[in-house]
Amino acid sequence: MITPQPNSTSISALPENENNLSSLRMPPHNFEAEKALLGAIFANNNAYDRVADFLRPTHFADPIHGRIYESSSKLIERGQIADPITLKSFFEQDSALTDIGGAQYLVEIAASMVNVINAAEYGRTIYDLHLKRQLIELGENVVNSAYSRDVDDLAITQIEKAEQTLYDLATTGEFEGGFKEFKSSIVSAIEMAEAAHKRDGKIAGVATGLRDIDTILGGLHPSDLVILAARPSMGKTALATNIAFNAAYDYKNETDSEGRKKIIDGAVVGFFSLEMSAEQLAARILSEQTEIASDKMRKGKLTNDEFDRLVVASQQLHNLPIYIDDTPALSVSMLRTRARRLKREHGLGLVIVDYLQLMESSKRTENRVQEIAEITRGLKTLAKELDVPVLALSQLSRAVEQREDRRPQLSDLRESGAIEQDADVVTFIFREAYYLERAEPILRQDESADKHGERLHRWETHLNDVRHHAELIIAKQRHGPTGTVKLYFDGMFTRFGNLDTQHTDVI
Repeated sequence: MITPQPNSTSISALPENENNLSSLRMPPHNFEAEKALLGAIFANNNAYDRVADFLRPTHFADPIHGRIYESSSKLIERGQIADPITLKSFFEQDSALTDIGGAQYLVEIAASMVNVINAAEYGRTIYDLHLKRQLIELGENVVNSAYSRDVDDLAITQIEKAEQTLYDLATTGEFEGGFKEFKSSIVSAIEMAEAAHKRDGKIAGVATGLRDIDTILGGLHPSDLVILAARPSMGKTALATNIAFNAAYDYKNETDSEGRKKIIDGAVVGFFSLEMSAEQLAARILSEQTEIASDKMRKGKLTNDEFDRLVVASQQLHNLPIYIDDTPALSVSMLRTRARRLKREHGLGLVIVDYLQLMESSKRTENRVQEIAEITRGLKTLAKELDVPVLALSQLSRAVEQREDRRPQLSDLRESGAIEQDADVVTFIFREAYYLERAEPILRQDESADKHGERLHRWETHLNDVRHHAELIIAKQRHGPTGTVKLYFDGMFTRFGNLDTQHTDVI
């Protein structure tokens, strides 16, 4: 009888197929690099500072090495020395370490030190191999999810989750971050000022197309979260679509010698509409540009001339770089995934969200204030990640209606003070005509017809004076002054414009 020898089975003895070969593959790892890094830290605790920014205990392939690294980091961050002697007490009763030699294994690690100077390189090797193991796990999860028979688990949802996981994997713990030299920050600031100086409007950010807003804000700046808040029917969506159109209409880019696109003016706009459909937003923009009431378009009450104007305008506008996503109840993670994809494919330059109270938090809680706080932090993070301005619309609380002066204040931001905290710019829309239209004087019991007529006349005069007036109140701005901008508003065509204060007309 032949006694089988250990490990006598060879790869050649197996059927040569891909499944068997893949089953023999081990996840990528480098135990020697892990021991060399730990040995370097034991030899000189300053080596820890070279990897602490990006390397975590979970990044080690050997869990024992991860625990040794974690214990070392705790001692070092407390100002104590981490070496085999100080760590001995932590692992004397550790059964996992006992199996591989106990405290003597710490001495073995210390002897594995090659060079303290190479500590950062060992750390990068460990981190890179960790990412590869995570990629393998991600791939397996994608395959398993695709085989799922759950009818609610749609393929597009699986793709978005996979994209989000892949992006998180690429950005969490990345070692390219940290301090930047001041001179590089100065150069970036000068480049931004130079770009603004070269532009006709002397604007550093994305121009809104509204003269007085651009004057006080300097445009919408990259990495800024801008809040546009108002009570219902004040014109939040109208102003947002005006800004989107103006930015997209002005969009110009040039290609440098290396084939990279550089934006000269305007922006590619990503519009996330959680309230209105893409068709309704497009109809609004058409209404603004053709001066045909959207109500007539919706009801089909167009003359032949108006319809011809509509067709001509649509042909002129259909190439505008505006991309609309009207998915309802979008979560922050899904929005970030789609915005990143748009940035990658088309060079996104401005994100608009209408409106943030309709978004869903990725972590559902009973506390809506906490959810809104998470949403605003997510939008601010998105602005910094993609280096684009994010214009987020927001509702205001009913407290505005209870005051005599109904101009909004920062305390009126609905559901969360985190909106005010996270935002770089907070603006409010106020239209006095909205309230006047709902306050038509009625005849009092003890009032004569003449007195009522006088009050009615004063009301009509005042209403006519302010009917097309709107105010944009800049209540917070990190980079500049606050104040109030007067705008022209045409409710029939849902259009804002520059106000000519001398002739009370639109420019």
